[in-house]
Parts: sequence; C-alpha cells; structure tokens
Amino acid sequence: MDIVTGAIANLIPKLGELLVGEYKLHKGVRKNIEDLLKELKTMNAALIKIGEVPPDQLDSQDKLWADEVRELSYIIEDVIDKFLIRVDGIQSDDTTNGFKGLVKTTVELFKKVVDKHGIAHAIKDIKKELQELAARRDRNKFDGIASIPTEAIDPRLRALYIEAAELVGIYGKRDQELMSLLSLEGDDASTKKLKKVSIVGFGGLGKTTLAKAVYEKIKRDFDCHAFVPVGQNPDKKKVFRDILMDLGNSNSNLALLDERQLINELHKFLENKRYLVIIDDVWDEGLWKDINLAFSNRNNLGSRLIMTTRIFGVSESCCSSADDPVYEMEPLSIDDSSKLFYTRIFPDSGCPKEFEQVSKDILKKCGGVPLAIITIASALASGQQVKPKHEWDILLQSLGSGVTKDNSLVEMRRILSFSYYNLPSHLKTCLLYLCIYPEDSKIYRDRLIWKWVAEGFVHHGDQGASLFLLGLNYFNQLINRSMIQPIYDDLGQVHACRVHDMVLDLICNLSREAKFVNVLDGTGDSMSFQGNVRRLSLQDRNKDHQGTPLRNLTGISLLRSITIFTSAINIMPALSRFEVLRVLDLLDCNLGKSSSLQLNLKGVGHLIHLRYLGLAGTKIRELSAEIGNLQFLEVLDLGNNCQLDELPSTLCNLRRLICLTFYPSKVVPAGLLQNLTSIEVLRRIGVSLNITAQQLGNLARLRELQICFKDGSLDLCEGFVRSLCNLHHIESLTIEWNSEETSLELMDLLGKRWVPPVHLREFSYLTPSQLSALRGWIKRDPSHLSSLTELFLWSVKEVQQEDVEIIGGLLSLRRLYIRSTHQTQRLLVIRADGFRCMVVFHLDCGSAAQIIFEPGALPRAEEVVFSLGVRVAKEDGNCGFDLGLLSLRRGVLVYMYCGGVRVGEAKEAEAAVRHALEAHPNHPSIYIHMVPDIAQGAHDDDLCEER
Repeated sequence: MDIVTGAIANLIPKLGELLVGEYKLHKGVRKNIEDLLKELKTMNAALIKIGEVPPDQLDSQDKLWADEVRELSYIIEDVIDKFLIRVDGIQSDDTTNGFKGLVKTTVELFKKVVDKHGIAHAIKDIKKELQELAARRDRNKFDGIASIPTEAIDPRLRALYIEAAELVGIYGKRDQELMSLLSLEGDDASTKKLKKVSIVGFGGLGKTTLAKAVYEKIKRDFDCHAFVPVGQNPDKKKVFRDILMDLGNSNSNLALLDERQLINELHKFLENKRYLVIIDDVWDEGLWKDINLAFSNRNNLGSRLIMTTRIFGVSESCCSSADDPVYEMEPLSIDDSSKLFYTRIFPDSGCPKEFEQVSKDILKKCGGVPLAIITIASALASGQQVKPKHEWDILLQSLGSGVTKDNSLVEMRRILSFSYYNLPSHLKTCLLYLCIYPEDSKIYRDRLIWKWVAEGFVHHGDQGASLFLLGLNYFNQLINRSMIQPIYDDLGQVHACRVHDMVLDLICNLSREAKFVNVLDGTGDSMSFQGNVRRLSLQDRNKDHQGTPLRNLTGISLLRSITIFTSAINIMPALSRFEVLRVLDLLDCNLGKSSSLQLNLKGVGHLIHLRYLGLAGTKIRELSAEIGNLQFLEVLDLGNNCQLDELPSTLCNLRRLICLTFYPSKVVPAGLLQNLTSIEVLRRIGVSLNITAQQLGNLARLRELQICFKDGSLDLCEGFVRSLCNLHHIESLTIEWNSEETSLELMDLLGKRWVPPVHLREFSYLTPSQLSALRGWIKRDPSHLSSLTELFLWSVKEVQQEDVEIIGGLLSLRRLYIRSTHQTQRLLVIRADGFRCMVVFHLDCGSAAQIIFEPGALPRAEEVVFSLGVRVAKEDGNCGFDLGLLSLRRGVLVYMYCGGVRVGEAKEAEAAVRHALEAHPNHPSIYIHMVPDIAQGAHDDDLCEER
C-alpha cells in the first residue's frame, strides 16, 4: 500500500532544496546528499509498486523491507527538518545594537558551521544505513523454484449468480426506477433510438445484481443480448471478443482480429438487430470511449446499452447526451436492510428480543449496503446455529476498527479494496488519513484539506500552485470515485464529507497493517499497540476518558500528528513530550481550567516543527507569546473562541502561514500582514490602522478575506481599496465596518476604483451600503461577476426595480441576502426570467414595499424569505397577494409589516398569504412573522397574540 513510502515523497524535494539552496555545504556533503537522493528515488519507485499489491498477495520479505524503509524515511526527514529549522531560523541582520549585534551575528554564524558539520555526519550515517538495508534485502531474497502465477477469482462475480430475490427491495428499484429510465414502452421515435443508461454508486450497493436482474427480465425482448464484466485493467480486445461471443457471434477467427477489426465485426453483426448489452464494472473513461465506438446509433431499432461503474466521471462520459440518464444507486432503506439481514440469519422466525438492539447497531454501520449486510449476516449465521450474542457484540465493536479476522468480513474488505487499489498513490494516502475520525463524523472539507497539506500529502504540481486548491482536487476525486460520501450545504455545494462505516473498516485495517495511524478510543485492544507511533487519534468512543495521561506509549517523542476529540483531551500527554509534531488538532476540546493543558497552551513554543494548530472551539482565553517560535506553522485556526481577547505580537514571526482564522474578529498586531507573503486565507481579522490596510496589498496569494474595520477614515478606505486592487486571486470577500458614514464612502470607492476579479464567488458587505457600486460593476462589464454565487448586503439604503433585474441577471448567483433600511420604491416584482439558478433567496425591504413574484419566478429556489408591507399593498390596490408559484422545497418565511393597519386587516393579509402558500404543490414549511413596526390603529400586544 502507498503509505509504506512513509516520508519519502516529502524527502525528495527537501533534499533537492538542500542542494540548490544557499546553504554552502561542503563538497563531500553535497555528493552524499546527491547519492542519497538517487537512492531514495529508486526506493520510492519500488515502494509505489509494492503499494499497488494487496497485503495478502505481498511477499513477506518485501513487506518487512517496506516497513524498515518507511521508519528510516521518518528519521531522515526529522534530521533534515531540524537542520532547516536551525539554519533558516537564524536572523543575522540585527545591526541596531552595535557591539551586541556583532557578537550575536558571530555566534549565529558559528552555530551554522556546527549545524553543517552535524548534517554532514547525519547524511553519512543515513547513507550507510540505506546501503545496509538494501544489502539485507538482497541477501534474504528467496529465489526458489519459479511457479506459474495464478489469478484469484474476482469475488464480485458472485453477484452475477445471486438470485435477485435475495436482495430485498431490488424489485422496487428495478421496476419503479431503472425500468422507467430504459423507456421500453411506446412506439414513438424516442423509444426507437439507442438509449444508454449508466448505473453508478459505491462498491457493494448491488449495481451488478440490479443490472443482472434487469437483464434477465428483458433480454427476451431483444434479438440478441450480452452481459460482459470488465473490471480493472482489462484487455480491450478480450472485452470486444466477449461482447461478440455473448451476442451469439460464431466467427471462429475472433482471436485473430485486432481491435479495429473487432469493432468493425460488431458494427456488421449488430447492423439490423435490436440488441441489449450490459457492460459491467467500467473504471476508465478511455476504455468506455473505445467500447462506445462499437455501438452505432443508426439502426433505430430500440436497442439498449447499460453500463455500471463506481466512478461518477465515467458514468457521465457514458451518458453525455441529455436523453441518456444516469441512475445513481441508493442504499437500502432501514426496513429493507432489516428484512435482508434477518432473512439471512433467522429465515424461519423473527429476530429474538435479545438480538434486537445489537442488530440495529450493526445495520446502522452497514448503512444500507447490501454487500455489507449479507457478509456480516453470513458471519453471524454459522451453519444451522446462530452465533451467541457476545460474539455479535464483539463483531459490532470490531467494525470500523479494522481488527476483525472473520473470513466473511475479510472477503468484504477485499471486494471494497478494489476501489482502494484503483486510486492513484497520493489519493490512497489521503483516504487512509480519514481513519483518524470516529465513525459517523461530519468531516469539514477545508479543515481536512489543510491537514493534508500540513502532513505533506499534497505536493506542488506547477510551481507556485495553491496547495489548498490541489488538495481540493484530491477531495473531489475521492467523491467522484465513491470513496467518501459528500455532505451538501443549503446551496447544494459540498462542504463536508462522511466515510461509510464499511470504508472506515477497510482503511482502519489497512492503516493498522502499515502502522500509519494509531487510534485510541478506550475500547478493547485499541489502548495498546507495538512499535513507534507516527500519527495518533484520541477518540471518545466510551465517553469516559478519566484516566491518567498516556505516559508509557512507545515512541511518543516521534509523534508527527495528533488529533483529539472532546473528552479524550483528559488523557493527552504533555506538549513537552513531542519533539517532531507537525499537526495538533484540538477542535472543540475544552481547554478551560479543568484541562491538563491549561488556558494558554504553555509549552507550545517547543513544537518547532508544527505546521497545523487547530484551536477552534477550545475556549482558550490567552494565546502564549511562545507561538512566535513556530516558524514552520502554515495553518492557525482560532475560530469560535469568544474568550480570546488579545493576540500576541509574536504572531508577526509566522512568515509561512497560509491560513489564519479567527472568530469573532480579532485586531491583528501591527506588522503582521507585512510578513504573511504566503497567506491564502484570512478570516475575521480586525484592523484599525491605515498602514495595516495598505499592507494587505502585499498578500498576492490571498484567495479569501474576511475583514472587520474597527475604526478609520477616508484615508483608510483609500488605502484598503488600493490594496484590494492588487489582490488578483480573491474568490471570497467579506467586509464589515463599524462606522455607517465611512462604510458608505468605502462602498462608493469600491464602485469607482475596484474591478472584481472574474473568479469572485462570494461578496459580503455586512455594513451600511448602497447598490450603486454593484450596479456600476455589472453595467461596466457583467463578466466580472459571472462566477458570483453568493451576495450578502446587510443594510442597503434602498432597492429599486432596476437593481432587482440587474441582480437577477447574474447567471451563477445561488444565494442572495439583501436587507433594505430606507426603502422608497413601493413595489418590487421578481420576474420569471431572472434568478434562474437561485437556491436561497432573502429580500427584506421592510414596511415601505411590497414584493410579488411572477408565475414561474425563482424556478430552483428551495428557501425564500421576503417582506410584505401590508399598508403599502392595500393602498396600492395589490390586495390579492399573488405570490406566484415558487419552486419551494424547504420553506418560506414572510415578514409581514403591519404598521398602519388594524388587527383585523393584518389577520386578513396573513390569511391571504398563507392560502397562497398552502396551495403550493411541494407543500413547503410556512413561517409568517407579524412585525408590528410602528403600528397606527393596531396595538403591538394585539399583534403579538396573533402570531
């Protein structure tokens, strides 16, 4: 597996940096480093090949050698990092203190010489160790009698021969969903065309079984038919021969034909036939394109072509036409899962009461995946006897931990592992890292990617490319390959993920094999393990971590990464024990007075190798000045720490920061922004000095900026706008200002002097503003807001119909929030031809306006919030409250401003609005909030009673 490469992938560029950097190494040292680099590149190539072999097929000597190389690679990286810290960390330009400065410089230069001698000896010793390791492998390599390799039967082939009736619920899926997509009924032209359907979903969901069931049901309606499994690394010519032979082609010369000739043979054979072909388990888009060439769209006899795959990109390649649907497999329902499970174990009776709860817990882990349900049920039903309950409890505990040795579960892991071994090497490492999270965790995308970056799993492709964006690509690939389950926000965009329990079980097992991550959750054998610890996950599965801190953990000083979940903080070792720690994630752990870590994380300055420090939600009240020692720190997450009042000035020393997050806003030390030349994300920073606003312009890599101005003048506005014009990579911008007058001036300056970059996705102005700037940007060049998906304007002076129509023309806009404070136009109409992609629509114009919707308006909206001035509506004769038929799915909230009307009139207006909304076919949730405003003729208390 790929993670046996250890730290080699990181080492290769670091050794290259030593050679090309300004370190002035001795000639002999450079030669040793060059030799070491060549040796490591060779070993890395060998280890990648080993990583492509499943553990049960791996030679024991190769496995032992890989383990030794991995351990040595960690040691080498630690040596290199310590050297880089000591040399790069020296600041020898202190000339302000005369003689003292000269003495300091001399001492530091002497330390450099000592460090160079240190690296020379270390490299020499490492080179010797690698040579001994290579020689030991050569000595112990067994060259016995050559045997003919045999290929194991692909266990997925069982699904071809399982009776469809065994999968409860499959008939509903087949008859109600997939069959309808095939459009077999009718005589119109659409049914006569060749239709392609792809079935896509996670491994084990039953794609093959479903396809086989459909095949058996309808194959007699076709002149010829074929069901051909493909799998990974197929021989294209064999695939075409299998299709031809399964279709009934009896040409005895098929074995002699090349690929082009086989495609021609298929064309000729199918020319006047209505055919049904199912290509099962396709992994590669290129292969599918070649297969697709063999099927002609010309005969219009109603042929059908079905493909199954685990990869969404392949399914979309298959069904590129709008007429060719993609069928996404869903897990079984709770009821169907229970039926399938109990049918396997208790075929003649119901589930005994003593097994009910443990059955529910096991089924929850299976997550509706038929493969998991069947294999676990088979493990629990031993012949004619059901295993005793204590064995059920043991199996339940083992799921997700990777420790079970049950043969049925081993087979299930093997089936799921096909997806794992199909991953590129870098994605294998990123996927295995997810075993640090407890089962059912909601894993937030951005934090996960930043941890990948800090761990060194994300490597530069193009020079200067954003590591986060490369990591985002990795994340999306894992979703596309069905290895992680996406979690969508209210806009339908992926912001987090989950790991299916069966995948978690697989990666935990693989991780234990390679000693990649150690998980301590206070259960069973998890609290003890052998060997050095490199990554540690302290979990609170038993919710009762009251023990003493871990003192006897072997090799804890070599720990590189530690992630702690809430109550497990009580057993965390002291920070002073970590010598090479790179990732420390304490998200939502309470570091209050009861914590052994104390309030201000004393000792954090000792962690000089640290790249990631996650302190969000930890309730810290003080951040130690020692944090300035962390010269390698790339991510500092201080989000959601309301008790943290002040930031240390030593933050200015963190020159390698890429992501810095606060919440609520904190005023940053003067000079901080000047040093953050690598920063990409700045969230919720507070600024109060003109020089700070100007320094922002130096942050050329900045992609996300959330800034709060605590005070300021027109000069500050101008300095900020000048800086903003230099930030060409901005994708998300949030601005907040305490002063209303200055805020309006800033918005005016932005409209005149700033041109939004074309990749701007989010713009939030959480302070008084006017729409003139936005109007100017769009009129000047609409393309500059072509990527805008979210627009927040907290307090707008007024909204005109022209503004509504201009904003409605933004083709990518999916979320809109506008609140108007001094509305003048009394009627605003949401046209049917605008806001075509809008998902979340909020428009609150207070009591001075009525908002109405044309029929067909907001065709994709799922959540709508708008205001209704009842008095204005009555005065203008718009009493029908024709809201239009909004395409609502989640809900609608109406703010009804009742100032100037009587209670009875307010009730009448509420009833009319409710009636219009209740008639909606999607039956959205309805919330009507009666706002008294300055009630004339109505009493506030009366209105409150009517809400």
